[in-house]
Amino acid sequence: MRKTTHAKENGRKELEKMFKKHGYDDFEWINPKNIVVAQWARMKCMFGCKNYGKCGTCPPNTPSVVECREFVEGYKACAVFHFTKKVKRPEDRFAWTRRVNSKLLKLEREVFLSGYYKAFLLFMDSCNLCASCPGIRQLCKNPKMARPTPESMAMDVFATVRKIGYPIDVLYNYSQEMNRYAFLFIE
Repeated sequence: MRKTTHAKENGRKELEKMFKKHGYDDFEWINPKNIVVAQWARMKCMFGCKNYGKCGTCPPNTPSVVECREFVEGYKACAVFHFTKKVKRPEDRFAWTRRVNSKLLKLEREVFLSGYYKAFLLFMDSCNLCASCPGIRQLCKNPKMARPTPESMAMDVFATVRKIGYPIDVLYNYSQEMNRYAFLFIE
């Protein structure tokens, strides 16, 4: 029996075992048709994010909003992973998210190798896998590992995760616990 056929026959239960093996217990499934993609989310990237134009996985290095919507609609399932963390200093967030994003890439790879050839991860925070980014996608030092965030793909993370019962609020300082989300799209 071919690996692809085997993976599809076992479906979500096998994927969930894989998620848990990697240490991810806090996740929910969402139909990609229920993911909110909106122009305002792109505007927040353009006017309000320090990474705009400085990161190879952030706008303007990402697809248009229309293309982002087409990307999301091209999938049948998506796993949303929930992470919480309190940090003492804002810069502490990046070391934590770098570690989590690197681990999530290993999960994405395993999902891909199990027969889900369309598996694609959206990081829970800016890529920041490298100490410095050239800011141009074509000059990326890790093109196989670099991934955009849901926000850079014009996703309204607040509206989307609230649909599946997850908490998320605007935080006013770093003493508050963060709720961060990564999305793993699966065919």
